[in-house]
Amino acid sequence: MPSVTHDDAPLLADLMPWSVAPPRLGRGWPTGPDAASLKARWDALLKAGGPDREALFEPTRSRTLRSAVSQLPGQPSGTEKLIHASGPCPEPVRVLNAPFDEQWLIPDHRLIDAARPELWRVADEHQVFVAETATDSTGPHLLATSCLPLLRPGRIRPLYRRPGGAEPNLAPGLLAHLSARLGHSPDPLDFLAWTVATVRPDLTVPLTEDAELWSHGVELGSRALWLTRRNGARPKLPGGRRPYVRAPLPSHPLTITYDRDEETLLLDEGRISPVPPEAWDFEASGTRVLEQWFATRTTETEPGTLAAIRPPTWPQTWTSELLELITVLALLAELRPQQEELTVTAPITAAELGKAGVLPVPGTSRKPASVFDHHEEGPEGQFALL
Repeated sequence: MPSVTHDDAPLLADLMPWSVAPPRLGRGWPTGPDAASLKARWDALLKAGGPDREALFEPTRSRTLRSAVSQLPGQPSGTEKLIHASGPCPEPVRVLNAPFDEQWLIPDHRLIDAARPELWRVADEHQVFVAETATDSTGPHLLATSCLPLLRPGRIRPLYRRPGGAEPNLAPGLLAHLSARLGHSPDPLDFLAWTVATVRPDLTVPLTEDAELWSHGVELGSRALWLTRRNGARPKLPGGRRPYVRAPLPSHPLTITYDRDEETLLLDEGRISPVPPEAWDFEASGTRVLEQWFATRTTETEPGTLAAIRPPTWPQTWTSELLELITVLALLAELRPQQEELTVTAPITAAELGKAGVLPVPGTSRKPASVFDHHEEGPEGQFALL
C-alpha cells in the first residue's frame, strides 16, 4: 500500500459520489459458470407445473411466481408473471460473481430480488464498475470490471453516470482542479487508474500535484485495470513462465492443491504448471481466489434443485479460463511491490478541494442521472411512465 505523508486524503465516496448497493439475487440458480446450464435450468423451471415450479423457483418475500415486475433496462426478457411464463431463456449475460470470477446471469427481473435497475441503465461497453471489497482483509480494496458486479457487501461506483461514457461519476470540478495542478488534463480513466493504484484500506485516495508521480501511478493503475477488466488482448506471461496443462484434468475433479516446490497446481491427477506462488497465494476479501474459483465449479449442490443442473463433465472452456486467471493473478501480484513503493508527495488534500469548491459535492451528484431515452416495459407488457 502506498505510503502517504498526510492524514487529509479525500474519501473515494466524495471523489466518486454516486454509488449503488450491489444487486441481491435472492436465489443462486440464475447464475453459473456456463451459459448452457442456465438455459437448461430455465427450461426445467418452465416445464414444471404447479407446486413443482414454485419449489424449483425458490420464492422469497421479494419474488414469487406471481410477482409483477418491469423489464430489466436494456434486456429483452418477458414481463408476464412466471406462473404463466413460456418461451426461451433470456440470453445470459456476463457478470462478476466473485472476485476475479466472471460467470453468467439470466438477465430477468422476475428472478432477481433487487436488481438495481439504475446500474443496468448505464451498463455498456464504455462503462467501468468499481466494486468495494472488504476493507479489513488482504487483497485489493477495489475491483474494477466491465461486467455488472454482484459482489457484496461493498458499494458499486460506476465510472460514468450515463451510457456511452458520458458524464463521469466524479466530483464536479475535480478533473479541472487536477488539470490546473498537474499541468495536463487527466481523463476519467486516468483518475480511475490512479485510484486503483493508490487507494488505501480506509477507502481514501491520496492525490498529488506531482505530474511525474501522477503519471507513474496512472501507468501502474492502467495496467491493473487492463488485467481486471480482461477486455481486448488476452494477458500472457513471458515464455517459460506461461502455465500449461501438463497432465489432463479429470472429467470430475474434486480437489485442488498446490505443490509449492514444483510450482504446480494439482486438480486430482490433473497438473498445471508453472503456477507462481504469488498466483496461488493471491487473496481477495480474505479468500484465496483460485480455491474459491474451483469450489464454485465443483462443490456438490442439493439434488433436485435447479442449481444441480450443471455440465456433466469439466468443460474445456473452464480450463482455458483457469489458465487465464492464473496469468492475471500472477501479473497483478507483480504490480504490488511497485504500488507499495509509491510515496505520495505534494498532496492535494480534502481541505484544498474544499477551498476550491470541489468538496462537498452537491446532493444531485450522489443520485443517479436521468438516462431514460426509450420506453421500458413494465409488468405484464405495459410501458412504464417516464
